[in-house]
Amino acid sequence: MKILLNKNDLNEALYSHSNLGFVPTMGSLHEGHISLIKKSMKQCKKTLVSIFINPTQFNNKNDYKNYPKNYKRDLSILRNLNVDFVFIPKKSEIYNYKRIKKIKIPEKHKIMCAKYRKGHFEGVIDVMDRLTKIIKPKKIFMGEKDFQQLYLVKKFIEKNYKSRIISCKTIRDKNKLALSSRNILLNESELSIARQLSKNIYFIKKKLNKIKDKKKFLLKKKNEIKKIYNTSIEYLELRNINNLQITNNIKKSKLFIAYYLNKIRLIDNF
Repeated sequence: MKILLNKNDLNEALYSHSNLGFVPTMGSLHEGHISLIKKSMKQCKKTLVSIFINPTQFNNKNDYKNYPKNYKRDLSILRNLNVDFVFIPKKSEIYNYKRIKKIKIPEKHKIMCAKYRKGHFEGVIDVMDRLTKIIKPKKIFMGEKDFQQLYLVKKFIEKNYKSRIISCKTIRDKNKLALSSRNILLNESELSIARQLSKNIYFIKKKLNKIKDKKKFLLKKKNEIKKIYNTSIEYLELRNINNLQITNNIKKSKLFIAYYLNKIRLIDNF
């Protein structure tokens, strides 16, 4: 496994590799990341994993400061997986030039997380643009847990590059809770609530098939969940997976949620 710390190292290491798989991460690796890496290793000759906590996608300074970090453990996991390359750049290595044209998200996509985390997806697309430009991967592997992110990044990258975005299923624990680096920040009591809430959302999605007025039903369920779990919910919405528009049709749709446990923001979709 080669550890690459700057663009010179990266260019030298990747010079002769065309069939390259890329897994972008912010570290604190878990089984979800591992599933992406394994998929890349199956589909591509070489795989590169990046570990970069991107400051521009955080709209809260404390969230950025407190984001979980464990480079030693991450590198141990990647060695055991026999990953070819690990790219761990400094901020100055990625943000070494100013954009001529600012990244802008269309108004119709300023929904869900884009509505509540202003500038978040602009930061995600910006860093993905910069990373794709220097890595030049054939395929980029991203999870469906942050489906809105996957949707917006795919639109931008596939329009501007030859790289293809490969979407990968969300990995969950036995209680239906989506694996996330942020789960580390939850205590046992909060983890228990997150698991119960995930099961609840899973069964709500199952019930939706028989409900005529889905919007009204979801509003009722949103208020119920708030009371039961004493949590703050930003949204609970059924949206079409092809255009992210609100829908009353269960086919080709996902039920999206964003909520807070203590001060930790969690997202999911079923």
